[in-house]
Amino acid sequence: MTQPDIWYVTFGPDKAAHARPRAIRVRRSTRTFKSEVDAKLFAMQILAKGWSVSAGTLNPHQPKQVVGTYQIERWADPDLGG
Repeated sequence: MTQPDIWYVTFGPDKAAHARPRAIRVRRSTRTFKSEVDAKLFAMQILAKGWSVSAGTLNPHQPKQVVGTYQIERWADPDLGG
């Protein structure tokens, strides 16, 4: 039996970087990962593009963790304490 995915990373173009009318919706995507390390590595790649990123654990994994866009760099970058 394979280990289930327990982390997700949601990402998309930074809304502030693209002055778009409200009628055009910015599309976000989500990928899931089996480990926090893999999720962090992917998040760093997306951050390097200048995109918006958030992450967290999938239900029913405990303890529940949510990493918002303002915390993502510190969480993902080992040099910043992540």
